[in-house]
Amino acid sequence: MDGIDLALLKTNGEQIIERGPSGFFPYSPQTQEMLREALVAASEITERTQRPGNLVLVEEKVTSLHVHAVEAFLHENKLSKADIDLIGFHGQTVLHRPDKGLTVQLGDASLLTKETGIPTVYDLRANDMEHGGQGAPLVPVYHQALASNIKQAYANQKPVVFVNIGGISNVTYVGEALMAFDCGPGNALIDQWVQKTVGIPFDQSGMIAAEGRVDEAFVNAYLADSFFSKPAPKSLDRNDFKLPEATTLSVETVARSFARLTAESIFKSAEHFPAQPLLWVICGGGRQNPHIMEDLLALAHDTGGEVVSAEKAGFNGDAMEAEAWAYLAVRSLAGLPLTFPQTTGCSKAVSGGKLWEVKTI
Repeated sequence: MDGIDLALLKTNGEQIIERGPSGFFPYSPQTQEMLREALVAASEITERTQRPGNLVLVEEKVTSLHVHAVEAFLHENKLSKADIDLIGFHGQTVLHRPDKGLTVQLGDASLLTKETGIPTVYDLRANDMEHGGQGAPLVPVYHQALASNIKQAYANQKPVVFVNIGGISNVTYVGEALMAFDCGPGNALIDQWVQKTVGIPFDQSGMIAAEGRVDEAFVNAYLADSFFSKPAPKSLDRNDFKLPEATTLSVETVARSFARLTAESIFKSAEHFPAQPLLWVICGGGRQNPHIMEDLLALAHDTGGEVVSAEKAGFNGDAMEAEAWAYLAVRSLAGLPLTFPQTTGCSKAVSGGKLWEVKTI
């Protein structure tokens, strides 16, 4: 909920032909607060078309911000609208309840298409859920394509796991099989904790956690949750794990312990893989938290694996999900599968998404 990621990708929906520039357009503090309020309003949704409370206005605002982001991105990269064939539009998730077959992303594809003049593929999760899937994660098929583009130095280190640490962490195992699932809290608990206790959006460079220590009992209490032993595929909403209602631990120690929880839950995911990974490629904002990375390196050392950042493997860890949505949009247009039984639990490999075309008079 920090802003909008954009990335340019040239692809046929199978091979990655060329990875282009990327950009990030942050939400203002006012927009972030509006989105936090939208999460509360969205908790009342029982049908995905419902927009209770302020959600109609929030959806218009989110779409407008995406329009401006696209225009700014094109301007910054000296591109015209005619250079772009397709937009893959994710929107802003405000509710994800796979147990109820319910996922809600705010964003008006018709308005985005009208304002940008570029055809838009959207609503990429719904068809998976209609076929019994969790609706997440959707990035694995892109991770599989990236695995063949990995830097030569790591090309023989397989199985490889791509780890995306956003609000929630998810993993993609690429070996003889493709497997993926949400594996636990990412940055969400850390962010929520410092917002509540210190009044800042997130722990910049882990500075607050640096003054604390890991409390193993605190971490283990979270790891005892039944989610971790639940078989894959599985997915999470960012609010599935809660902050402690009361604790005698310091603000700093809780922040540091949450960083360890993120790392431990990532490595706990290996219990569900067919074989022990040799390489872990870390993507998403969480790779910028030095404590999460420090813990991941230590845990990997114990299992004989290696942990590298997306950049070290030859990728852009900030752009990967935006690139994935471009890739998925092209796959959708071609009718290629986006999700598989072993990635989301859908009954069969399915495509998805809807196309909104530019209307001409």
